[in-house]
Amino acid sequence: MISPSPLRPHREDPDWQLVAAARTRDEAAIRELVRRMNPRLFRIARGIMPSDAEAEEVVQDAYLTAFTRLDSFRGEARFSTWISRITINAALMRARRRDPAKDHFVVEQDAASSAEVLAFPGSESAEEATARHQVRTLLEQALALLPPELRLPFLLHEVEGQPVLAVARDLGLNPITVRTRLFRARRRLRRALEERLRGGLDSVFPFDGLRCIRMADRVIAALRGR
Repeated sequence: MISPSPLRPHREDPDWQLVAAARTRDEAAIRELVRRMNPRLFRIARGIMPSDAEAEEVVQDAYLTAFTRLDSFRGEARFSTWISRITINAALMRARRRDPAKDHFVVEQDAASSAEVLAFPGSESAEEATARHQVRTLLEQALALLPPELRLPFLLHEVEGQPVLAVARDLGLNPITVRTRLFRARRRLRRALEERLRGGLDSVFPFDGLRCIRMADRVIAALRGR
């Protein structure tokens, strides 16, 4: 029987205690790690895969690979970095099976970088939630049109907040190549969003319905008082 590698907690890893518990198959720890990692890993997988369904399958495969090989995780990098590598490689393997003739980049497992998933603090109104959903839908539709070689660097840099050098190291690319792809991704996104918004600018800052009626009521009331 092979003994597990000794776990040396990375000094900046907020998940190392959960990882230590997960190595003993602690279900609560595994569930919490999944909860913490889900947003990041789904974005990474969706950056490569062409659909949400396939991205979810990739993330599930990555979890299974990570948790069955957790004894080999030594803590030299953050757990989030380690499992991100696994997710990228799982997605690339699936992409190669879909299109074996295409040249996909290779990700090295020993690279180290990470960033915290952005969260929106506080509560929001129903109107704000609806607006956020509409904006997110527009962005997701535009991002889905990007080829994976542009989409993944964009998600890692703009959504996950990783610096260009970290993205380059993670994807095995030259930093200049990453900057070029980010520029191309932004340009394509701008065009896609402009096409979707074309003809819809007349709906910006609407002032109709009850707001319009109330404004008329206030104006009339003010006029009557004069």
